[in-house]
Amino acid sequence: GILQHPDGTVLKQLQPPPRGPREQEFYNKVYDPDCCDSILLELRKYLPKYFGVWSPPTAPNDMYLKLEDVTRKFNKPCIMDVKIGQKSYDPYASAEKIQQQVSKYPLMEEIGFLVLGMRVYHISSDSYETQNQHYGRSLTKETVKDGISKFFHSGYCLRKDVVAASIRKIEKILEWFEGQTQLNFYASSLLFVYEGSCQATTVRLSDVTLAEKRGVPKGLLPGGDVLEYNNNIHVINSTENGKIEASVSKGLSKFYALHKKACSKRHHSQLSLKVENLEQDNVWKSSTCIAQEHLNGNVLSQLEKVFYHLPAETKESANVEVRMIDFAHVFPSSAKDEGYIYGLKNLITVLQNILDN
Repeated sequence: GILQHPDGTVLKQLQPPPRGPREQEFYNKVYDPDCCDSILLELRKYLPKYFGVWSPPTAPNDMYLKLEDVTRKFNKPCIMDVKIGQKSYDPYASAEKIQQQVSKYPLMEEIGFLVLGMRVYHISSDSYETQNQHYGRSLTKETVKDGISKFFHSGYCLRKDVVAASIRKIEKILEWFEGQTQLNFYASSLLFVYEGSCQATTVRLSDVTLAEKRGVPKGLLPGGDVLEYNNNIHVINSTENGKIEASVSKGLSKFYALHKKACSKRHHSQLSLKVENLEQDNVWKSSTCIAQEHLNGNVLSQLEKVFYHLPAETKESANVEVRMIDFAHVFPSSAKDEGYIYGLKNLITVLQNILDN
């Protein structure tokens, strides 16, 4: 498994030859201080940062790759590992190895990717849902869209901002693959990470007075700053629910209309619907997600209409990371990596379908 180093990096134990040395050679080549290859320099943007190899003082023969911890900046990281490509075996694999890999997921060639696992934080239950590789291998061409959409669901609603940001990140990686003919990748993955918590930011209460302004945050009024949207509804005190209910039901249509108008003028990724408790201090330092049972069905359904249908094209990137990982099967080439490109394009298509539906 992956270990954490006290300095904030992660340690991946070097695999037995030839895989381990091959992965180390790949990282050394890409992160060579003297590298002047524009293709490899561009590739660095899509990998975890590499800090060489490391061995524990008590076991100097145990070698580890020292890598950036992509999840470190997140409070409640939601993580998904997706193997990309039509083949999960390299050109030098034996007939036995090929048969073994194909039998694990016969649809790999047709679908072009395989979900190896996911860990999703659900706000509603304050817990993680975990799926392993057996979950991914159970997905068919008909069910893969719904299977992947689980990763983007907060327990309250679909995080369309995260889906849209993920698509843009993958498109950048696809552009790199379309422009290079020197490397082919097999059994390599994309690591997706996004913030699942609703407590990632603080807000000034004086900027947002939903109850007093009938559901229209100041940030959406003319001349105001556009607020951030993270698909979460925050309240200070659930006993304010009666006031919230009245405010939301009266002001929601106006809120949405103003939001659309604001979107057309200023790009933003996230818009938080926040509620002020007038008896609290000026700065809201510990926001609390409203429990589902504190909203009656009528209010919840109206709020979901806003959150589900905000136009994705108006948002800039949410707090999302998409990085390429696992390079034990990377080989020199003189042609485009068509298998990897096929997988990326098909994954983008599936995510776009999730977004559109």
